[in-house]
Amino acid sequence: MESSHGQRVALGEELVAFGSGRRLRSSAKVLPEQARAHNRSLVLQTLYHRGAMSRADLARETGLTRVTISDLVAESIADGIIHEIGVREAAGPGKPPIEIDIDREGHQVIGIDLSGASEFTGSVLDLGGRTLVSHSTPLPEEPDAEHTYQAVVDLARRLAASATRPVLGVGIGSPGVVRSDGLIINASNLSWQDFPLERRLTEDLALPVMVGNDANAAILAEYTFGEARSDLMLIRIDRGVGAGVITGGRPLVGARFAAGEIGHVVVGTDGGPLCSCGRIGCLEAWVNVPRLLAETAAAPERRGEILADAGTRLGMAIALIVAALDLAEVVIAGPAELFDGVFLDAATRALHDRTLEGVFADVPIRLSDQDDIVVRGAVVTVLAAQLGVS
Repeated sequence: MESSHGQRVALGEELVAFGSGRRLRSSAKVLPEQARAHNRSLVLQTLYHRGAMSRADLARETGLTRVTISDLVAESIADGIIHEIGVREAAGPGKPPIEIDIDREGHQVIGIDLSGASEFTGSVLDLGGRTLVSHSTPLPEEPDAEHTYQAVVDLARRLAASATRPVLGVGIGSPGVVRSDGLIINASNLSWQDFPLERRLTEDLALPVMVGNDANAAILAEYTFGEARSDLMLIRIDRGVGAGVITGGRPLVGARFAAGEIGHVVVGTDGGPLCSCGRIGCLEAWVNVPRLLAETAAAPERRGEILADAGTRLGMAIALIVAALDLAEVVIAGPAELFDGVFLDAATRALHDRTLEGVFADVPIRLSDQDDIVVRGAVVTVLAAQLGVS
């Protein structure tokens, strides 16, 4: 989540996926030696979100000189990222300009979500955001580090074999605390600790790989594609619970890469279920999808009570975060059949009851309507890293 995020202007039906949002603010200054990469990113970002235009239009839009535009476009055409799509009809005199655009079908990107309750899922998408093929694989029966890793490698190889164009890269959204270089500091649900997932996958797949936290990927997708505000928290609930945070239009990562790691905060003083981390009463143990599905199925007459209790505990856990960061909204990414209704209402009441009256009473908690939110967020990390486009 370290790259900027642009705005999509009408590019047709195939571009629903990438991105209706705004640009994430970057606090880094562009050094002279980074100017060429910055300019290339600006060119690709503009074409990606604005659509086909001439080189002269691109120069006016970006503020770059025509010489610079000509050089960067020629380089990107040689790389297969930009293509010429034809001569524009001209109303006046003079030679009609040739329009250029991102070659949205020339490369493909793989996105993989490791946060599922029972399976890992992934998709191959083109640069226009269309899902071309999807695969999944069940979680290994033996949940040790190497069996889990092998399942990820096998899924990634199946997806790569399904690609019909050169693969730009592989984006992975993983639960747990993930370092900026893709090392999994801790993901107890996957039996990974200090596990160099990005490095090993890059070596085994012979492809560029970008690994990040699943909730951070999800908030990236929500911010870019959805109607999210510039100060929000997204809580991703599946087998585990994690959160991504954007404040002032900037992603919050934290000193230990653990910002938003709320799943292992103990909620309440009344004990509770055993968590995968070994403690009693963690938020993740109360609220995870498999537990809620099992409990509501076993006692359907208590469904409302079970979901209300879980929602209340979530509201308790996030109230301090909302108040401390003055967030504008909270978004939940998870199955609507569990979280829409009783759960959401209880979480919202708990949040408002535990924050300053009249100040945070308008902070909503809503469900995301983004499909495959982690997969799409993981794909955005590849576009950002490889092209400077998001």
